[in-house]
Amino acid sequence: MTRWIAAAGAFIVSLDSTVNVAFPAMTAAFAIPPERVRWVIIGYVFSYALTSFVAGALADRAGHARVFRAGLALSALAFLLASIAPTFGWLLFARVVQGFGGGCVYGTVPGIVTLLATPATRGRALGFLNAAMGLGFSAGPLVAGVLVGVFGWRSIFLFRLPLALAALAWAVSALPPAAAPAARLVAARDVLRAPVLIAGAQAFVANASIFAIWLLAPFYLVGSRGLSVFAAGLLFTLTPLGTTLAAPVAGRLADKVGVRGPVVAGLLVEALGLLLMSRADPTTRLEIVAAGLFAAGFGVGLFQVTNMTQIMAAFTNAQQGAAGGFAFLSRTLGVVAGVLALAQLFAVRRVMIGLGPAAAEAFLAAGVTVALAAAVASLMRTR
Repeated sequence: MTRWIAAAGAFIVSLDSTVNVAFPAMTAAFAIPPERVRWVIIGYVFSYALTSFVAGALADRAGHARVFRAGLALSALAFLLASIAPTFGWLLFARVVQGFGGGCVYGTVPGIVTLLATPATRGRALGFLNAAMGLGFSAGPLVAGVLVGVFGWRSIFLFRLPLALAALAWAVSALPPAAAPAARLVAARDVLRAPVLIAGAQAFVANASIFAIWLLAPFYLVGSRGLSVFAAGLLFTLTPLGTTLAAPVAGRLADKVGVRGPVVAGLLVEALGLLLMSRADPTTRLEIVAAGLFAAGFGVGLFQVTNMTQIMAAFTNAQQGAAGGFAFLSRTLGVVAGVLALAQLFAVRRVMIGLGPAAAEAFLAAGVTVALAAAVASLMRTR
């Protein structure tokens, strides 16, 4: 029951993939250029990047259930605020509040599921959690394709409000108390160790690069290819679907063969998907575009579960909240860096060469970066 409650919270937070499909509608509603929509991502992701680590460390002392419930309550409030936002600034404020809530959820769910798992089954537990997150990411674009087309972009926030309230009620009634609190808060020496920092750096690169898909694919599919919002959402779903399908596979691999091999393989598959997308133009067959989107997501799913397993194993049982928070901190700082860099590259090149070619160049930069990270990880494995 505990594992399912944690997965439900992570699923609701991960439904934020609905927002990406709504980017074109938001830019039209607030009369802003496409590159400015990056602040909708940054306001949310940066706040939950910082909150996830603090919330995870706090959960080791105050209890994972308390922090998890607070995260769901803040998320519900943010969904309401975003759905009624009269200005772009109001929307950004709501996204920051949503980031605080999402950080409290993301920062605690890895600890909740691993505290019940033995070291030999930790990978499968995290695979289950990441599959739930991937399912949320997968369902989001499909749901958004319908909601935005019929009810407008505000509905992507409003429909999650009752889901968050239902999960909160479930957590209040059924989530058991956490284990005994940790003797001390996590210290710098616990984090500043080679295994932790290396795994964190790899997560930073992988997630910075995958956001080329999350940020630019909707503009390529709708703006460059001229697809409908629903058709774009359907294709866009292939990336999180790949992540969802890879998660349980990665969890079993992590338990059976270790994490290093799957980490390198995941980075290579992600790089392949991004490089395929860099070759896409308005005439590219949709089968190739679909393959690139799916491969990028599958590679990330294979990487993320094994990477998180590596980070969680580097901390003691009393520090699993801090470990999970650090895993998400590494991911989300990468997302922020990726959004800033890729959006800036896209903005500059879009003026010079057009939307489609500018997106292709951003995909190429992301793919090359991940390929280099895979090469470094492979060399480290050899040594």
